[in-house]
Amino acid sequence: MRISKAEFVRRRKTLMAHMEPNSIAIVPAAPERPRSRDTEYHYRQDSDFLYLSGFEEPKAVLVLIPGREHGEYVLFVRERNREREIWDGYRAGPEGACSEFEADDAFPIDDIDEILPGLLEGKQRVYYSMGKDSEFDKHVMDWVNTIRAKVRSGATPPGEFLDLSHFLNDMRLFKSAAELRVMKEAGEISARAHVRAMKASKAGVMEYQLEAEILHEFQMSGARFPAYNTIVGGGKNGCILHYIENSAPLKSGDLVLIDAGCELDYYAADITRTFPVSGKFSPEQKALYDICLQAQLEAIAECKPGKHWNDPHEATVRVITEGLVKIGLLEGDVSELIKSEAYKEFYMHRAGHWLGMDVHDVGDYKVGGEWRVLEPGMVMTVEPGIYVAPDNERVAKKWRGIGIRIEDDVVITKDGNEVLTKDVPKTVAEIEALMAGTYANA
Repeated sequence: MRISKAEFVRRRKTLMAHMEPNSIAIVPAAPERPRSRDTEYHYRQDSDFLYLSGFEEPKAVLVLIPGREHGEYVLFVRERNREREIWDGYRAGPEGACSEFEADDAFPIDDIDEILPGLLEGKQRVYYSMGKDSEFDKHVMDWVNTIRAKVRSGATPPGEFLDLSHFLNDMRLFKSAAELRVMKEAGEISARAHVRAMKASKAGVMEYQLEAEILHEFQMSGARFPAYNTIVGGGKNGCILHYIENSAPLKSGDLVLIDAGCELDYYAADITRTFPVSGKFSPEQKALYDICLQAQLEAIAECKPGKHWNDPHEATVRVITEGLVKIGLLEGDVSELIKSEAYKEFYMHRAGHWLGMDVHDVGDYKVGGEWRVLEPGMVMTVEPGIYVAPDNERVAKKWRGIGIRIEDDVVITKDGNEVLTKDVPKTVAEIEALMAGTYANA
């Protein structure tokens, strides 16, 4: 884990400083998910739980109780079990939760129904993300109802529930120096994977074989899993925004769109590049690509302190609309076309999203009804696209089936921004040189 124990301590203390007096916060670990009859998906800890604890085991609950005399940070975890550990791997147990993960107090998870109501009793407010896990919601209400059933005996149930996500999301939106170092490394690994895929591309290769090149580079670099399902869309498949079948052969003369990023220590990278299968752009592909690239570059220039979240998107809309008018795919006044959203026939998504522990990371995009102002430490993607549907008969046949997206990860800095994924070529000349084996930085 590249995040220090001291940083986890700081996160917990920061959250507790936001909590009202006489309150308690409850954060469950992610549930395990069945994949098929007798197998499960590889376990991935809940991002909020991991953010506060660094604890990666399932069947755990984190509790924060500011001002508690016997310790503010409590973990409920699985007990050590020699037989189960032979089959399933090491468990920290309550003792390890304290010694390795610095819990002030730790209890067996099997005892939570007896212990947690006592921790809730007398607390005025409960901070909890209701609706995130419906099964755990029922447990929380059962614990509260256990206290309510004892009101005549003098027990005091919590009087108010507050959304924990409201506070945690804002904390997670601003990345620390340590988080940014991990995200930069994730970006560098993902960049190498995209370069590897470009070099491996040729007619007849299957989309999933390029995916294999991507995943190989991830794992050989220490990032065992992708941050999301890898998209490898050749030809018209590149016009499907969330295409993940990756089952078709690549054809000479087509473009291939790859959207892929690794997850490193729970932090995501997110890169998209579009390049010619056989190494050379056609005139139509180049014309659309250059419009998309110009849109991305102008959007990245808008990523700096004081700008608002929507400024980069507005830049992409303007550049793409102007470009499509220039080449004849749209007709009319640019301002009117933007106002009527005519560009959405070719560019139907927004220009980016927050990035962090989740690939579509937490954080409000508007505050008080206004677009959020960008500040240092925020990380966002910038990913304009142009997609000409293969069945779009309103345009000449030469344009149909071309799908292009260009995406990089950008951190807002004090003086502007830093592109974390800059190591992947993205101009036409750079891409063609790389695929021809003449790119100087390959």
